[in-house]
Amino acid sequence: MGSDAVIDIDRLMGRLFRMAEVGATDDGGVKRLALSDEDREARNLFSEWCRELGLKLHIDPLGNMFARKEGSNPGAPALLVGSHLDSQPSGGKYDGTLGVLAGLEVVQRLIDENIEHTHPVEVVNWTNEEGARFAPATTGSGYYTGEFSLDFARSLTDRNGKRFGDELDRIRYSGSSDHHKKIKACLELHIEQGPVLESENIAIGVVTGVQGIRWYEVQIRGSETHAGPTPMEMRIDPVQVLYPFLEYLYATTASHSPDARVTVGSIITEPGSINTVPGNVACTIDFRHPDGDVIQSVDKSLQHWCDEMNSERGPEILLNETWYSAPVKFHDLCMEGIEQAAMLLSLPSRRIISGAGHDSMYLARVAPTGMIFIPCRDGISHNVNEYADPKDIEAGVSVLFEAVKSLI
Repeated sequence: MGSDAVIDIDRLMGRLFRMAEVGATDDGGVKRLALSDEDREARNLFSEWCRELGLKLHIDPLGNMFARKEGSNPGAPALLVGSHLDSQPSGGKYDGTLGVLAGLEVVQRLIDENIEHTHPVEVVNWTNEEGARFAPATTGSGYYTGEFSLDFARSLTDRNGKRFGDELDRIRYSGSSDHHKKIKACLELHIEQGPVLESENIAIGVVTGVQGIRWYEVQIRGSETHAGPTPMEMRIDPVQVLYPFLEYLYATTASHSPDARVTVGSIITEPGSINTVPGNVACTIDFRHPDGDVIQSVDKSLQHWCDEMNSERGPEILLNETWYSAPVKFHDLCMEGIEQAAMLLSLPSRRIISGAGHDSMYLARVAPTGMIFIPCRDGISHNVNEYADPKDIEAGVSVLFEAVKSLI
């Protein structure tokens, strides 16, 4: 965008790469799990930058961070802009972090240009968006919008049995009071995490909403026995049921193509010995579709299949829902504001649905909400090879800046 650039891309990239040093891995990625020591360090760094800009920082009881620049009317509803700083175990530099630092750059630009505005602007870091350590995901924004209670969130445990609340207290980021809910609108910038924008050479994705997401934990219970003496026909082997179950799962998903998505992210056999028939198989399922009716239909179909299998002698299969987020539609006010900002900057844009979950899907329940996508190389995310070109970042954050100005 040359000398007429709307934001300071060098400053933004400097902060982005400085934040990437927190939790940096040897292969160039980032491991900054929610409520870890690395998460605390990232929060401290964000807090330091906010203080340097003179922003007022509020932390709510679940660790959500709100850095506020006042407007001419402090009592007016605030515009929230931000994302999250936690990462996947083998994450990249951009997912979530870019959205937080983009918000910080927007606020600094308002300060640099001495732009007057009525509504306060708050840069937000939401707690535990990823859900990689504590499930369910988007816990912080879910708590803020009333989806989860404080007791529920604090009672979550990770795989090592550590409680969410204890870890939040340990890193000293459990605030003492809730934050206001007076919201003008919410905006979030994010890499697409898919290949569409890059393949079509489009700079800006105007996100129309978020696909519905349903998570399951599947347990198939059989009977442990020695691998040698027990004939195949006399075993109650849960792995033998796992195969037809997955075959049915993928066939059902294919029947709802091209929009349906299914991922079996984890399969564990117990006791996990090479010469023992497992007594239990556990797996996880992530199913997504933009139509809530389809999600419900698939759920009924899977439950019916399990009931049919359980009516026969053999391993018992249990399908347990662990999380459901209904499809979300973003607000016309925000989508139109983003499109107009892209037009102002002569940047090509298109409307696009998000296949991934984001904090914005909960915020859309309580305030006008919108998201901006920018291309990422090969559509790769949740991966150390995650990458966004600085030119695309500059374009996206410039659109964010113009959209923010139009709303405040």
